[in-house]
Amino acid sequence: MKRYASVIHLKPDAALAYKQLHAHTWKPVLAKITECNIRNYSIYLYGNTLFSYFEYVGDDYEADMAKMAQDEVTQAWWSVCKPLQSPVPEARPGEWWHDIEEVFHLD
Repeated sequence: MKRYASVIHLKPDAALAYKQLHAHTWKPVLAKITECNIRNYSIYLYGNTLFSYFEYVGDDYEADMAKMAQDEVTQAWWSVCKPLQSPVPEARPGEWWHDIEEVFHLD
């Protein structure tokens, strides 16, 4: 199992819409996340910054992320969420959610 964390900004005044969307996340999207070996997935909101955390339990992260990205329902979900978000300044070219470094963990 590998832990992943990332951040992204919400556009001004988008928090309510984002919360409402995620209160009713589409079931096929949730199923695809599970199918792609993601567990214990959480998103937190701090000001206008979203922080996500999940645990990857598969053995080919790149292949699973490609499978998720190719899923039409997931693409539709992202097209609803993406207009509410904007990458953080530290995001690399082509990166939407910016991966962040784990500096401490205690089981």
